[in-house]
Amino acid sequence: MSRPNSISKSMLLSLFVAVALTLMPLPDEISPARPYWVALVLIYWNLEAGRLRHLGQAFALGLALDLLTGTLLGQHALSLIVISYLTERFRNRLRFFPPWQQAAAVMALLFNDRIVQLWVTGLTGDAWPPWSWWLAPLIGLILWPWVFLLLDRLRQSERLQRS
Repeated sequence: MSRPNSISKSMLLSLFVAVALTLMPLPDEISPARPYWVALVLIYWNLEAGRLRHLGQAFALGLALDLLTGTLLGQHALSLIVISYLTERFRNRLRFFPPWQQAAAVMALLFNDRIVQLWVTGLTGDAWPPWSWWLAPLIGLILWPWVFLLLDRLRQSERLQRS
């Protein structure tokens, strides 16, 4: 039997798929509204399984995402650390919210991420993002129940295979 904080196959698979969805090319018109797949998966594993709770894991995942996407080194790392910290800080409350309220809390986490990203953009002097960039947290709100159910099913099936 594995330790509670060990990384499982389902977690690795879900993170790999999230990174692949992040790297998948989209048309320029909808690319800024791309959901933050890695953050959605990170939030799930922090909330439900109590895994990826260490900020170092979020930092390493963020650095890998920075390298793969070609963004400023540390930008996603900072963002995922903040999301991971806030999720862990309010984990006991968020886990018992009704689904609609949990989705709203996830949207708030994703909006907070956009503010962190905007802060980094302002510090580096990059161009201001288009208005559609702010749609990503709303899309995350819509996707959250489905992402939650899919990852929960994956986690349940892995648990059944182990027993």
